[in-house]
Amino acid sequence: MTTIAYKDGVIAHDTRQVRGGVIVSDDCSKCQVVDGVSFFLSGAVCDEKALIAAYFGTPSQVPVECSGYAVDGGRLLMVGHDDRTGIWKQELDPANPDAIGSGSAYALAAMDMGATAQEAVRAAVKRDIYTGGKVVTFRLPR
Repeated sequence: MTTIAYKDGVIAHDTRQVRGGVIVSDDCSKCQVVDGVSFFLSGAVCDEKALIAAYFGTPSQVPVECSGYAVDGGRLLMVGHDDRTGIWKQELDPANPDAIGSGSAYALAAMDMGATAQEAVRAAVKRDIYTGGKVVTFRLPR
């Protein structure tokens, strides 16, 4: 899976891509920009396009196994699949740290102890076998 963390206007993520228990790559970007919206997604890579299409109004006819963050017009949103509408969106409070993915528990604990988003993902890299590679950061626009 992956670890994506948010704190203090910064989103950080690892670059590992796995398929089952096999590392496919340690150089995979977790950020996709479509029509000015930045998506940071975790889950099944094959479902990312379907979730992004649902975000823009074309719902998938089958369940989508990924979720993540979207940065749209400076707003930070949690996005995922909804069986009824095709897309689930929730605006997040930028004052509250958050994390998703297989290493999210490690990242959240690290941020609770004062770590930055980048340091939190590094903590997840140390403990979560599905998180690895480099740690990349993105600063939300003000």
